[in-house]
Amino acid sequence: MSSIESQQHDIRALDDLLVAYSAGSLDPARQALVASHLLLNPQNRRFVRAIENTVASELALDPGSASVARRETRLAAIFDAADAPPVEREPWGEQVLPTPLRRFMGCSLDDVSWSFVVPGVRECRLGDVGRGSISLLRVKAGRRLPQHTHEGSEITLVLAGAFTDPLGRYGRGDIAIADSEIDHSPVVESEEECICFAITDAPLVLTGPFGRVVQKIFGRTH
Repeated sequence: MSSIESQQHDIRALDDLLVAYSAGSLDPARQALVASHLLLNPQNRRFVRAIENTVASELALDPGSASVARRETRLAAIFDAADAPPVEREPWGEQVLPTPLRRFMGCSLDDVSWSFVVPGVRECRLGDVGRGSISLLRVKAGRRLPQHTHEGSEITLVLAGAFTDPLGRYGRGDIAIADSEIDHSPVVESEEECICFAITDAPLVLTGPFGRVVQKIFGRTH
């Protein structure tokens, strides 16, 4: 896949995620991830509000539609969201975790216990999703992550710092989406450490020379 094709793939995947959020069809972890993204990204918040208004209008014109479960409840929620005032950007510093993520986790970043993964990378496992996981990741500035691809999908929200990969640059509030078509080795920028909230639905597959050796010994990894 070329660089341009990869970027277009990433944009389409993000649009699909935002549409699913607007339809109320995401699980709690993804719901919290997208809500946090929208809190930090005014441009996409406007995009989602436009989708919600369109869906709400269609539901109002077609009361018998069965395409959306719990029609009345969701219709009310959509209109409430459309009328709600814009949410202000949260201050940088103590509030690294946006409110939707703090509510989902039930704690602040100060309460998180980190576990060693590889040098320069720590993780707080928040739960499992099928064969995948929900995690907070903390990566030192300038660190390159092991090269890998994915058996399923990986959705990552950047909470602090920034990283780059073949799809582009991702800073605070950005969502990166990768799947089996993406083979990458993200690099954290040198200015500060990177903290991310990540959801995978299947284990990662290490593809670099060292990673393949580790994979043979220990099997798949989250």
